[in-house]
Amino acid sequence: MKQTGRVWNCVRDYFVMILGACIYALSVDFFTAPNNIAPGGATGLATMLNHLFFTPIGATALMLNIPLFIWGAFESGRRFIFRTIIATGAVSLLIDILAIWDVSYHGDLIIASVFGGILSGAGLGLIFLRGGSTGGTDIIARNLNRRFPYISIGSIVLTTDAVVVALSAIVYGNIENALYAVIAIFTSSKLIDAVVFGFSRDNGKLMIIITSVPEDVTAVLTTKINRGVTVLSAQGGYSHTPRGVILCAVRPHDAYRVKSAVLGEDEHSFIITTTATAISGLGFSAKT
Repeated sequence: MKQTGRVWNCVRDYFVMILGACIYALSVDFFTAPNNIAPGGATGLATMLNHLFFTPIGATALMLNIPLFIWGAFESGRRFIFRTIIATGAVSLLIDILAIWDVSYHGDLIIASVFGGILSGAGLGLIFLRGGSTGGTDIIARNLNRRFPYISIGSIVLTTDAVVVALSAIVYGNIENALYAVIAIFTSSKLIDAVVFGFSRDNGKLMIIITSVPEDVTAVLTTKINRGVTVLSAQGGYSHTPRGVILCAVRPHDAYRVKSAVLGEDEHSFIITTTATAISGLGFSAKT
């Protein structure tokens, strides 16, 4: 049963990541690339190389990501980098496949940049939500966010993509294309934060976990999920059997990981997840 639960969780996670990859690929093929808008990161660089040398965007982005895969493997572990390779491979493949049909929007560049950013942010948010990345500045943002959790992933992506935007003005010989790229990247960053964190930067989830093996559950949460917990001693009101009550405050995008890890250790655990409208402390807002 425990192994079946883990397999189901992995299947669900990869399905969500593939869905996110599809949405992101749509943003590139339908809106940004056809209008010479470089959406930042490796995909933005690949878009510019496609403009200059007609190289396939997806395959080029995959090649540019190889050095970042190596960094991500050391910084974030094998589980993260494996999911990143899967997501990046799916994005690269889907971008090149969808490009065959040449169904793209050519019109108002404001519309192209805004809707390109919306689809990009929604797709990346779903991928981040399930512990993956599409490489490029996503790996940079994820790794830096692990070290500096008070800085949002979207803000890091927005900052690192500024270099790509500046380069796009040179490649396309038009500053307007760079300005439209700023609109797309800004919109994308806001959608990423909305999908991953919710609309409030201070909100989160409070998870109350009642288990008969608190030591095992605590160990997996602190070592594999990297979340702090508080353990209380309790007993069942009817059975009078000793139980452990674990309190764990997490960001919304970490709630599914905590639940999966807990059920992997104790499939009979009782988990209560509630929304906390404001959390202050390490890893959350410093405000009181």
